[in-house]
Amino acid sequence: DTMRRVVRQSKFRHVFGQAVKNDQCYDDIRVSRVTWDSSFCAVNPRFVAIIVDASGGGAFLVLPLHKTGRIDKSYPTVCGHTGPVLDIDWCPHNDQVIASGSEDCTVMVWQIPENGLTLSLTEPVVVLEGHSKRVGIVAWHPTARNVLLSAGCDNAIIIWNVGTGEALINLDDMHVDVIYNVSWNRNGSLICTASKDKKVRVIDPRKQEIVAEKEKTHEGARPMRAIFLADGNIFTTGFSRMSERQLALWNPKNMEEPIALHEMDTSNGVLLPFYDPDTNIIYLCGKGDSSIRYFEITDESPYVHYLNTFSSKEPQRGMGFMPKRGLDVNKCEIARFFKLHERKCEPIIMTVPRKSDLFQDDLYPDTAGPEAALEAEEWFEGKNADPLLISLKHGYIPGKNRDLKVVKKNILDNKPAANKKSDVINAPKKAADASNTQNDAKLEEILKELKSIKDTITNQDERISKLEQQIAKISD
Repeated sequence: DTMRRVVRQSKFRHVFGQAVKNDQCYDDIRVSRVTWDSSFCAVNPRFVAIIVDASGGGAFLVLPLHKTGRIDKSYPTVCGHTGPVLDIDWCPHNDQVIASGSEDCTVMVWQIPENGLTLSLTEPVVVLEGHSKRVGIVAWHPTARNVLLSAGCDNAIIIWNVGTGEALINLDDMHVDVIYNVSWNRNGSLICTASKDKKVRVIDPRKQEIVAEKEKTHEGARPMRAIFLADGNIFTTGFSRMSERQLALWNPKNMEEPIALHEMDTSNGVLLPFYDPDTNIIYLCGKGDSSIRYFEITDESPYVHYLNTFSSKEPQRGMGFMPKRGLDVNKCEIARFFKLHERKCEPIIMTVPRKSDLFQDDLYPDTAGPEAALEAEEWFEGKNADPLLISLKHGYIPGKNRDLKVVKKNILDNKPAANKKSDVINAPKKAADASNTQNDAKLEEILKELKSIKDTITNQDERISKLEQQIAKISD
């Protein structure tokens, strides 16, 4: 202990958090009251998405980042689910695509228009059906395009190819109890899960086998979390037998003893860990806490170094975490959180104070960019690839995203151009199929436009009648 009295050198020792001014918050949002331990919020460099209370189904808001201030009650939502939405996740390779899992046992994938919603969105690009109970977890693959994982209360994990709408891997016999969370490793070759049976499992999804597992990772009965770090180690949060909150670090090659285990406090909120692989900092946001604690992970004892705590008055209902490319590098911002209150969403900015105005390359090593390193098929065939990195030296400017196309298996014109011979044989059939598909698409487009015009007319009619009533009142 006397050794630890020496203050450790770290450029992140003075990281400080600051909530933005009131006019930069998103106000008057009815944040979901579902009892489920997900973060209820997902953000990327374009949009913030928040799960909200919805009557008769499930809905979430998608707001362009700049749309701060009071959000009108009639603001359009994404509302195609028939049960409450439990989890949402933005696609890392397309800032306009978001997946949602719901109590209605389905996963839906949505394409958000470039400038946000003008009408409520009820038609997902694809509906993924395969779970028999509610779906509480959705997580995109970090490096392969259109690969999505979902986990449900049927204790099954399904990995989908969103581009074809098919379930390609179904891990339904590995968990005997509720899955609390699932985390991909850096290149998406492994996943780790925390479950109600107090086990943390490391799974190779393509071989469909458990590579490592640890019983009683944390002795307490309350929910745990487990996430992969960039070096392949696993970080967990949970509770001791005496209901104290704990955090631990594990090496999956030897799960006997933790590399480090720390007791924190006796609060009962589940600790949601948010990890930044570029700086090796973990931020812990307890549900119902009013603070964010952050720790630096290093190779030297005690491995998990407490840095500081950001405290505020209000407890948090959920939390969104901005990817690195959405941060303001000119202000030395190293993290941005979107904290959900009961009725609003408040951005919190974490910065490293620096005197210089120059780009701080030690704070911003190259980070994961929006390009996918692999196609879905390549990953399912067994290939691995690390994220494709980009420099943030001049800030990140979001480019144009390509639309997410879902190809049903009978459409031949979207086959890869590998088998040239068979292409010749299939040519006439292909042409017919293609024209049918084009007609269907055209028809669908016209119907959509018709529906949107009708919706607008209905809205205007309602507005007219309201205004007429107001005039009548005034003239009375």
